[in-house]
Amino acid sequence: MSRLAEFRQLEKHLAEQLAALEAMKGDEGLKKEVEFETKLRELLAQYGYGLRNVIAILDPQASTRRAPAAAGSKAGTRKPRQVKIYKNPHSGEVVETKGGNHKILKDWKAEYGSDTVESWVSDRG
Repeated sequence: MSRLAEFRQLEKHLAEQLAALEAMKGDEGLKKEVEFETKLRELLAQYGYGLRNVIAILDPQASTRRAPAAAGSKAGTRKPRQVKIYKNPHSGEVVETKGGNHKILKDWKAEYGSDTVESWVSDRG
């Protein structure tokens, strides 16, 4: 695309966006929301409060509801991975790993294919 065509296209998009912006400026619902936000922020500043303080006042259990979900996502509670033993039938070489991010295993998968290499596994717990 030439620079002139790109310029014309951007100019057209800008005109469309400006028209949409002007249409939104006339929306009464938007005006009420802006007015509410402005008054709310002024009120919060007047009393030295933040949004977290307001949430704590209006919904005291909000922080306790979130805590169990955060505690459940800890890495220490995850079930440990099992060791997998891969034995290459072509070379007799053995690889023990808990994950798939092993250099030799990646090389085998690149050479023989993932499905073939996965058929060489025996689980050990």
